[in-house]
Amino acid sequence: MSSSPDFILASASPRRRELLQQIDCRFQVSPEAIDEKVFVEEAPGDYVERMALQKAKAGWKANNNLPVLGADTAVVLGERKSNKEGKSEKSTAQIFGKPGGESDAISMLMQLSGTTHSVLSAVAMVQGDNQHVLLSETLVTFRALEESECRRYWFTDEPCDKAGAYAIQGLGGVFVEKLSGSYSGVVGLPLAETCELLEIFQIPWWANSKIQDRS
Repeated sequence: MSSSPDFILASASPRRRELLQQIDCRFQVSPEAIDEKVFVEEAPGDYVERMALQKAKAGWKANNNLPVLGADTAVVLGERKSNKEGKSEKSTAQIFGKPGGESDAISMLMQLSGTTHSVLSAVAMVQGDNQHVLLSETLVTFRALEESECRRYWFTDEPCDKAGAYAIQGLGGVFVEKLSGSYSGVVGLPLAETCELLEIFQIPWWANSKIQDRS
């Protein structure tokens, strides 16, 4: 990237990097490893927000200079409940992270088969005490799948490092029948929310693009 980055991306994900490059951001990549264990009875939305914020905080602690962007994405199947204030409460929802192997991936895909699931993608930015987190939710409907095609898909290696064991931007896109929400959020970085964070931190991402201020 540019020798003068505006912020740091605390992720090794090539998909997140490509999405930021798509909107001409100037950034530096500095992945941060954290404990991604889900707390007991932790709501899915709370989990992805916590993960994104922890990654950004870890990046800030390691660099202590530029703002740090963290992100996390999870596939969620099952009922999620909210209280009167719209805050997530404990539920029976199941969080699908990256598969642990072939049987795990096939199990995930077969559970998603013929259902509508949520993809929650959180983005967080940290610079000292200035910390903000935003959450995107997208509903994705899968067509009915056969176990044999899920097995063939596993051997393409595409689902190995993907939440929910599929990549909508790749071969896994053939499983998707309908989508309501943010496509980029399903890929791994909701661009609308990301740009909102950049604006909050006064990072002029648009200055490098063809977008002009016509006001």
